[in-house]
Amino acid sequence: MNGLINRALDWFVRDTFGEALRRGLVEALSLGEAAFEPLMPCAPDVTERLLAALAERVGRAPEEVLEDLGTYLVSQPRTEAVRRLLRFGGVDFIDFLHSLEDLPDRARLAMPDFALSEIRLHPEMPGLYRIEVGACPLAGVALGPVLVGMLRAMADDYGALVLIGSRGADARCEVIEVRLLDAAFAHGRAFDLGAGPVVR
Repeated sequence: MNGLINRALDWFVRDTFGEALRRGLVEALSLGEAAFEPLMPCAPDVTERLLAALAERVGRAPEEVLEDLGTYLVSQPRTEAVRRLLRFGGVDFIDFLHSLEDLPDRARLAMPDFALSEIRLHPEMPGLYRIEVGACPLAGVALGPVLVGMLRAMADDYGALVLIGSRGADARCEVIEVRLLDAAFAHGRAFDLGAGPVVR
């Protein structure tokens, strides 16, 4: 699982900050290429150190970097498969929100070794949702901020106007608040059910 997270961070660093910064991180942390192999086991502390070093280099809090990573995973051609996995959740943003609880199972169908945290959606009132993301110590990073970034990108993808933020976390879960202001605020991005090209 951590190899896959590290690969995502690797792509994010290369595409966002450039190869020089990526190379500097790898050298500073003495990481071999095996740390970025999606199917290879990797200790969570490697992911923790990679995130901490990246956050320090770019002058951002680790949680902010993870939010940007979540947005990147949905919006970049290199990771189009992630967007496709999420878009199969529904025809609009509300459908998508209600599909989030199935996301860990769908992710495991595509990547059996990827143990995504449990996700629970709690509608609190019309247009207001609470999302609980279960703790996942083996990930090496908090997955809640990644989901926040993904949700923001998916709202744009569907053309919805939303306010998304963290309500905090405890040992059990991280809590995200989603306030839907307009489900059809703008035209969403086109989505074709046919498979697109794989970017490597």
